Amino acid sequence: MSSTSSFVVALDVGGTSMKGGLVSESGAVLLSERRHTPRFEGPDAVVGAIRDFITHLATSGDGVPAGVGLAVPGLVSEDTAIYATNLGWRDVPATDFTELDVPVILGHDVRTGGLAESVLGAGRGVADFLFLPIGTGIAGAMIVNGAPYGGTSGWGGEIGHIPVFPDGEQCACGQFGCLETYASAASVGRRYSLRAGIDDVRAEQVVTSDDPVAVEVWDEAVEALSLALATYTLLLDPSMIVLGGGLAEAGPALFDPVRTRLVKRLAFRDAPPLLPAALGVDAGMLGAALLGWRAAGRAELGAGWAMDVRSVPLVS
Repeated sequence: MSSTSSFVVALDVGGTSMKGGLVSESGAVLLSERRHTPRFEGPDAVVGAIRDFITHLATSGDGVPAGVGLAVPGLVSEDTAIYATNLGWRDVPATDFTELDVPVILGHDVRTGGLAESVLGAGRGVADFLFLPIGTGIAGAMIVNGAPYGGTSGWGGEIGHIPVFPDGEQCACGQFGCLETYASAASVGRRYSLRAGIDDVRAEQVVTSDDPVAVEVWDEAVEALSLALATYTLLLDPSMIVLGGGLAEAGPALFDPVRTRLVKRLAFRDAPPLLPAALGVDAGMLGAALLGWRAAGRAELGAGWAMDVRSVPLVS
């Protein structure tokens, strides 16, 4: 990097790992690295790890970053990480995440990924769509009139907790029959393991198996997804639905049956197109970069970026 380069630090914090990078004014990803999230060591350890990672990234560039964008899970405002069940923190100010004297903006992890897909990815130029990453959990980013919508209190988009089977299994949230309990990657693996008596089965193994138990578990996941997506479609009439996250990498094994069932459930109207996310696992980090430039007073950046993030070496 040249000494005249201008960049922001972007960090996407997940329950298992953090992906960070440096992104220039032109959208070039100058550096991309991944680190472990020490969530089992407590909230202070997580905050400290984020602070250390941001410092490391910033000092890897030439000069001082223009800003910091940080995508985190849970309930969040631009200046406070209010609450995150998986990470255990409450009311952490944005400034606690960095020792740098530069502006910083926080964003909800899924809505930040949705922002990236809206500006840079599958939703570019589309005003209203649903971004639904399916990973360890399920949450949605509702893009309404071109911007992520979080609702009155910031809980908007919790599609993973729509009760698709009201008399079904209890969810970790305390409700019963939630979409996440049946169709998240973690739940697909867990439900098969319980029924088959086999430990540590991953969702991708279930998806590709012809074992009758695996077929049944996967069928229930597809059914749950089609129910939730039909509900969303009838309420908000999106231009399209973008599926991302690790489970979306199942490709036709996911998209074909969900698309077929969604069409059948919408008897009097067309189903919206069902598309794969364009940015993959990079969506959260790229969305955080957009937040970082917004923090730096450059909210207009992003529309002209041509992303080729997979050409950037990832340092683990």
